[in-house]
Amino acid sequence: MTTGLCTDERFRAHVPPWEHPEKPERLAAIERALDEAGLPARMVRVAARPATRVELERVHGRAYLDELEATLANPPGNGSGWLDADTYFSRGTWVATLLAAGSTVEVATRVAAGELDNGLALVRPPGHHATGDQAMGFCLINNVAVAAAALEADGKRVAIFDWDVHHGNGTEAIFDANPRVLYVSTHEWPQYPGTGAAHHTGVGAGVGTKVNVPLRKGTDGPAYLEAYDRWVKPAIEAFEPDVILVSAGFDAHRDDPLGGLKLTEETYDTTLRHLLSVQPRLMMVLEGGYDLGAIARSTVRCAKTLLGDP
Repeated sequence: MTTGLCTDERFRAHVPPWEHPEKPERLAAIERALDEAGLPARMVRVAARPATRVELERVHGRAYLDELEATLANPPGNGSGWLDADTYFSRGTWVATLLAAGSTVEVATRVAAGELDNGLALVRPPGHHATGDQAMGFCLINNVAVAAAALEADGKRVAIFDWDVHHGNGTEAIFDANPRVLYVSTHEWPQYPGTGAAHHTGVGAGVGTKVNVPLRKGTDGPAYLEAYDRWVKPAIEAFEPDVILVSAGFDAHRDDPLGGLKLTEETYDTTLRHLLSVQPRLMMVLEGGYDLGAIARSTVRCAKTLLGDP
């Protein structure tokens, strides 16, 4: 298998002003674990690049982007601050944010074009809570949505599967009325941000292309896979996507401090293998995951699966 890998030192320049779960050490732990497993040498390096304004404006409003750039490109005061109660910025945030979105697009488009069989974009800040005009939940630009919109503009049918412990309210809202983008989410319920009820299936022309699978706190791997087989599997298979994008948050892992689900590396592996059987053209983009050991082990396991290891 030809598996693309994109990560960059500049993603670590997004630095919290004080202790925060979404921190540069997350990416450092993943990269160290990948190196120890000898995986980067088996993968195709994809250079990080910033998203263009055209790519960003497919999903985010001009006024929001203008305001975000004005704040982040020349940050006030000591160079750090808060966009909301959860979402910080620092002097390196604007560059990291543009690179996170652009790199996700780059890997996704190369996979869609067949230059890569599949890919892994290890980026930060994460993105799936960012709506078209609002930063929230540690997220500023919706990376997976920017990539999905780029693929849709190229005529592709895109399925987004979000296995983060939190519902990707921003991604769903951006594509809620769009029938050419399937959004499927498994998430703990109730949990931040309070969206993702099972009865919500989209709006307007998008009804039926949004699938929410809320799970009770304490749901373990076998119960998760049972829910996956019942709700997620048939939805993705019926949609027949040209590309699958995985919003890969690892905070549903049993060791994560912010989540209440009890998944393991084996759960992610089984899920990913089914997705690849439906559509091998698949890319993963990092979202949440706040236990450094769990996020590192889970990413290594998924990278090996992408590479075709048994």
